[in-house]
Amino acid sequence: MAKISINIASGAIEKPNVVVGIDLGTTNSLVAYTPKGELHPKLVGNNQNFIVPSVVHFDDNNIPLVGSKAKQLIAQHPERTIFSVKRLLGKNYHDISAHTDYLGYKIINDDQDNLVKVNIAGNYYNPIQLSAIILQELKEKAQIFLNATVDKAVITVPAYFNDAQRQATRDAGKLAGLDVLRIVNEPTAASLAYGIDKTDQDKTILVFDLGGGTFDVSILRLEQGVFEVIATNGDTYLGGDDIDKIIVKYWLELNGLEIENLNQNQIQSLRIAAETAKIALSNSPELPFNTPVQFGNVTLNTYIEYHTLVALAEPILSKTMNCVSMALKDAKLLANEIDEIVLVGGSTRFPEIYKLLSDKFPGVQINNQINPDEVVALGAAIEADILAGNRKDILLLDVTPLSLGIETAGALMDVLIPRNSKIPTRIGREYTTSVDGQINLKIAVYQGERELVTQNRKLGEFILKNIPAMPAGFPKIEIQFAINADGVLKVAAKELRSGVMQEVDIQPTYGLTDAEVETMLESGMINAQADIELRLEKEAQNEAEQLIYTAKRFLEKHGILLTSEEILGTEQRIESLRGLLLSNNRNEILAGVEALNEYTRPFAERVMDVAVSTALKSKKVQDI
Repeated sequence: MAKISINIASGAIEKPNVVVGIDLGTTNSLVAYTPKGELHPKLVGNNQNFIVPSVVHFDDNNIPLVGSKAKQLIAQHPERTIFSVKRLLGKNYHDISAHTDYLGYKIINDDQDNLVKVNIAGNYYNPIQLSAIILQELKEKAQIFLNATVDKAVITVPAYFNDAQRQATRDAGKLAGLDVLRIVNEPTAASLAYGIDKTDQDKTILVFDLGGGTFDVSILRLEQGVFEVIATNGDTYLGGDDIDKIIVKYWLELNGLEIENLNQNQIQSLRIAAETAKIALSNSPELPFNTPVQFGNVTLNTYIEYHTLVALAEPILSKTMNCVSMALKDAKLLANEIDEIVLVGGSTRFPEIYKLLSDKFPGVQINNQINPDEVVALGAAIEADILAGNRKDILLLDVTPLSLGIETAGALMDVLIPRNSKIPTRIGREYTTSVDGQINLKIAVYQGERELVTQNRKLGEFILKNIPAMPAGFPKIEIQFAINADGVLKVAAKELRSGVMQEVDIQPTYGLTDAEVETMLESGMINAQADIELRLEKEAQNEAEQLIYTAKRFLEKHGILLTSEEILGTEQRIESLRGLLLSNNRNEILAGVEALNEYTRPFAERVMDVAVSTALKSKKVQDI
């Protein structure tokens, strides 16, 4: 007989609380859970409706639509429909500028190293916000399907995601109203789904994970039921999307067209057709694909055979196999020392991948029994079940109870070690100065889950002294956090150009009771959305203030090379942006930043050309 919980105070039936595993993918996303009292996880969804395309469409009122219906609008409204968000996480414009031709939406170039932004009808969204919208959809789908409260989750990321990408994923979960218990590497999750962690045999396993937008290969060693990752390699901008692009390029050449002559509706129609062709040829290599695409009165020839697809994809597949070779080299292993291969990601359905791996690892078992689209989500659900305390058969290492970070501009908390990180652990991140000639830098260390340091607990601070005086942004200051097995935090700061350094020991959990930790976690969850919005507002203000400072310095140094009109126009836009800072309206501030950048870019480039030319004239060619 099923038990029903009733809140005596309100008389309402209480819903159970389920911890889920989420595979936040480039192309598709899934949610999975482990039913109470069971060992095997299940996917959230009815009638095979498990997969949610990772696509967000904004209607004319800027209301987001997520999933299959949004995907259907890519070709019709490319400027309002965002796909492949995962490829943007933790990236700035310069990281992705070479890949924007096939994106229908507008990526903002602000000439800064800030998180890339998407402009949708004058509203600015960064990848964290867009990913949060997808996660919110997954959360709501899970709550309806399970008839339960879902506010805790394990989210997976590629093993080759860097710290910025991992933190961006965690922030997206927080913004979606989820307490992200852990960020888990996708190969590790896949291994859990295959039950590799419970094997009695000692094995060395290679996990080949090729998704829509990312690729990584991990080598895991299992001994006595415990596994560890001994090597990983990959590329966070390599995947099935790139195969789609080369098919589009092939069709354009076939029809004598240039991509520059197509509008975004046409480009997206071709890209979607290419994805369809890739899937069809992978499922039935013997049948050519020949479904023409219509552009008004023009019919495009899209004929392609499997052997042509293999030839086109060869450079991409070659990159994946190079990564495999590098991982083997890092692990100090030969191909014949791999006992088992696990395939992860929908793009591994391409038969050529199976062939390449079979040739490189002859006789090695290649595991693809579990749907490669689903295996990561299922593994994440197992990890979620462990962290929920429902599984006692797997031993977990100790973890940090609260996030640890430092104060950055705008009194923001920049997390270096997220809570629930396994210890011992060590992580480093580079920072710089914001003022010319700065010779001292205060490093304040905090613990907590809020976005502003004033709402977290200060653990201590120290000053890195005697940094050589340099222009703002020129010093390279590495901050390192290291927690030993006793939970003692060591913080080190080093200016990499000069070697100036200092380090201190800090006890991160000293003076905090379990109840205080719980209160801080609860406060972080309750205020998550407001905190994220405040953080985004602060970051926009920081960006604007830094740009105003840079623009004024530029006028002081190079005003002689500008026309009076250019100087006046720049000063007007500086004052306009300064006025917008008082509005606290993030979108207006970012629009002002974009306006100043766009106005100054042409003559800033001209001044740079003059400087380079002058420098070259002063050099003499050395006879050899």
